[in-house]
Amino acid sequence: MTSRLLTFWMPLTWLLLVTLCAVTAGWMPIPAPDIMDYDHQNASPGTVLIMPETTAGAGTQSRVYWLGTDSMGRNMLSRVIIGARVSLAVGVTAPLIGLVIGGLLGMVAGYFRGFTESIIIGFMDVILAFPGLVLLLAVGFYFGTNLWTLIPSLGFLSVPAFCRVSRAATLQLAGREFVIAAKMIGNNNSSILVREILPNMAIPLCVYGLIIMALMIVVEGVLSFLGLSVPPPTPSWGGMIAEGREVLSEAPHVCLIPATVLFLTVLSLNVLGDTLRGWTRQQ
Repeated sequence: MTSRLLTFWMPLTWLLLVTLCAVTAGWMPIPAPDIMDYDHQNASPGTVLIMPETTAGAGTQSRVYWLGTDSMGRNMLSRVIIGARVSLAVGVTAPLIGLVIGGLLGMVAGYFRGFTESIIIGFMDVILAFPGLVLLLAVGFYFGTNLWTLIPSLGFLSVPAFCRVSRAATLQLAGREFVIAAKMIGNNNSSILVREILPNMAIPLCVYGLIIMALMIVVEGVLSFLGLSVPPPTPSWGGMIAEGREVLSEAPHVCLIPATVLFLTVLSLNVLGDTLRGWTRQQ
């Protein structure tokens, strides 16, 4: 029991910390992520910068680069915190689109079966067969690379995964006693779907959504290497990793720090999802 609570609270604490930093970044006493300090490029973490006296008697002032600077002298701490906004926006919003659309389509396919199921599953197979990278390249070429095009594209590509999970859960629930009883007392199909099936499949879908969130954060990082994510100077974890690989030998922290933050976030989502899935199976 203690290990399960540990695998629940530790990843949850990290995710809450990352979310809190991303939400409150505008109120934090950190410099803007695009301010360049050409005198301290690739500064190592913990570098202390002594500022010259500005007024008589004011004394010397110091600034600490807690996570160092990148190859352009930009504060790594500011860029990691601001970059969390992009990664979390993609990781939360894109799966939410797939959850809503795919969950509804899978529920309809699993409940009505027959011709309706064939049409929906056939459409999902078409989406799965179409190369996702080609879709992202086409959307980026015609509409530009930004969050407003990246999130809907990734959300669209996540629809088949949620649809299949929703359909499988609906097939199991459709033959349960409470669903049969609802049909016998005269409830219509819409009422049965909303009142009987949806509440029982919502938790498994949300738990699966945590796994997809982790996948989307990784995908955003991969797309940054291809120039299909948010354009500079807006920071993102994937973009920071892509920029840091050019100075990996002389300043490894430029690449490793955002990579570590991304790794811990994805790991926390996976561990939290597995823990919650284990709890739901026991209930």
